Amino acid sequence: MKKKKIHLSGLEITIIVCVLTLCIFGCIMVYSASYYSAEKNFNNKYFFLIKQIIGVALGIIGMFVARIIDHNKLKKFKWVAVIVSVVLLVLVFVPGLGIENYGARRWIGLGFFSIQPSEIAKFVLVFFCAVHLSDNYQKVKSFKTLLPPLLVGGIFCGLVIIEPNMSITMCIAIVLVIMLFLGGISAKHFTMLAIPGIVAVPTLIFMEPYRVKRLMAFLNPWASPQAEGFQLIQSLYGLGAGGLFGVGLFNSRQKYSFLPFAESDFIFSIIGEELGFFGAIGVIAIFVVLIVCLIIVAKNAKTRYSMLLVAGVASVIAVQAILNIAVVTGSIPPTGLPLPFISAGSTSLMVFMSAIGVCLNVAKQNTKKVAL
Repeated sequence: MKKKKIHLSGLEITIIVCVLTLCIFGCIMVYSASYYSAEKNFNNKYFFLIKQIIGVALGIIGMFVARIIDHNKLKKFKWVAVIVSVVLLVLVFVPGLGIENYGARRWIGLGFFSIQPSEIAKFVLVFFCAVHLSDNYQKVKSFKTLLPPLLVGGIFCGLVIIEPNMSITMCIAIVLVIMLFLGGISAKHFTMLAIPGIVAVPTLIFMEPYRVKRLMAFLNPWASPQAEGFQLIQSLYGLGAGGLFGVGLFNSRQKYSFLPFAESDFIFSIIGEELGFFGAIGVIAIFVVLIVCLIIVAKNAKTRYSMLLVAGVASVIAVQAILNIAVVTGSIPPTGLPLPFISAGSTSLMVFMSAIGVCLNVAKQNTKKVAL
């Protein structure tokens, strides 16, 4: 029996190389940032690395399975996906099933494995908006047409904010606005939605005392160097110590219990410390290449649905990467948000890589196949 060849376009290859490069680099940096704390807390310095490798392996499977499945056939499951996401977001609050960590309930425990439903909800929102806005493009100027995406996005944001998780809430809200904009809503409706969104941010901050403290720490971290300002100060120490070329891979000092969440939300600080300014710029460059490639795929999509789907995935990656790096560099108030493909977190890896697989399916249908 003749073996079937795998066909990949140059654009697909570039996307895959970028994603795998970020993932492999992420495994290296997760190990570097976590081996001390993993040894100290779990008596196994490979604890986070093993989980990351499993996440990458499952993510690769998800990516290539998603590439095979015709994304057009998924359209009929838009409400099923929304319902499943809502159920998962609710389950985090069920005692014995939801996992509480640092005062937040963001994970569902499945014995040897845990999932973070909010990571899934971001892409489900992109999928739902892509289907709804493309199917109702002729009526998108009507506010009635915007109600379903606003309802779904509002429910997702509401469930995530009470976990509490303001960073993912903001990410979902920003992506929703981007999807509506790409979907062709009127300037009047865009303004009507933007104003409440702008007002909501300070309102949510001042509703919770700990968020106010984080804001104050952002404005002047040295006012509370041993409390709310500690994490940002340690992050800036790490970036500053890295200089242009870094202190060397595996040679970070901040990971020795100085910088909290060094392997997850603040891993970019360890990258800057160990690999320096040029290493950090290199990571950003790979993200830029990946996002540009996804934009090209979206631009050349055969249908409006395909375009919105890929553009939405690119938006999630761009928004989350920008917010993460902005937090680590002290450009915006501290908030917990992983760096896509790099930060420790199996759920994030699997979901992001599967979403890339959907984009590859769109690219496969758009471009001429080249046999390898």
